[in-house]
Amino acid sequence: MSTQEIHVHEAESAQPRANLYGMVAEFDHADDLLHAAQQTYAAGYRKIDAYSPFPIHGMPEAIGFKEGRVGLITFLGGVLGALTGAGLQIYTTVIDYPMNVGGRPLMSIPSFFPATYELTILFASFGAAFGMLALNGLPRPHHPIFNAPNFDKASQNKFFLCIEAADPKFDRVETRRYLEGLHPTAVSDVEK
Repeated sequence: MSTQEIHVHEAESAQPRANLYGMVAEFDHADDLLHAAQQTYAAGYRKIDAYSPFPIHGMPEAIGFKEGRVGLITFLGGVLGALTGAGLQIYTTVIDYPMNVGGRPLMSIPSFFPATYELTILFASFGAAFGMLALNGLPRPHHPIFNAPNFDKASQNKFFLCIEAADPKFDRVETRRYLEGLHPTAVSDVEK
C-alpha cells in the first residue's frame, strides 16, 4: 500500500459513524445468504441481521440469534394473572366482605378456580403480545434498513445481510472489503 492509499484508508476509517447505520450486501439466492451469514458470524461480527422474503432454515443459528425472553415474560404474566385472580377472590370473600351462605367455607378453592384460570390465560396472552412488541422495538414505523438500495425487493426476491456500524469489529473499509469477498450482487452503505 502506498502512503496515499494509507491516508485515504485512515480517512475513510476515521469518518464518523453518526449517520451510518451499517453496511448491507444483496444476494440473489437464499443459500448464498445463509452461507454468507455463517461466514460473517464465524468472522467475529455479532451485530448482524438477515432479511429474506421467506424463512430460511438455519438462519437464526447462523446469525447468532439467541432464544428470546418472550416465553419467560409469558410465564410471569400467567403467574401474575393467577395471583391476581386468586388474590382478588380471596380478598373479597374472606377479608373484605365475608358472608357464610349455607355453611359453605369462606375460602372455597373449587369455586375460585374458573376466574383464576381465566385471568392466568388473559395475563399470559397480554404478556406474550406486549413482551414481543417491546423486545422487537415495535411499533417502529421506519427502520434505517429501509434506506438501503433495492431493499423493497426483500419481500419479493432478494436476500440481504446487514452488518451494523455499532458492531465492535465494524470498520467502513474492512467491512466493505469483507462483504465484497462474499460475492454479493451489491454492497452499499445504509444511512440512518
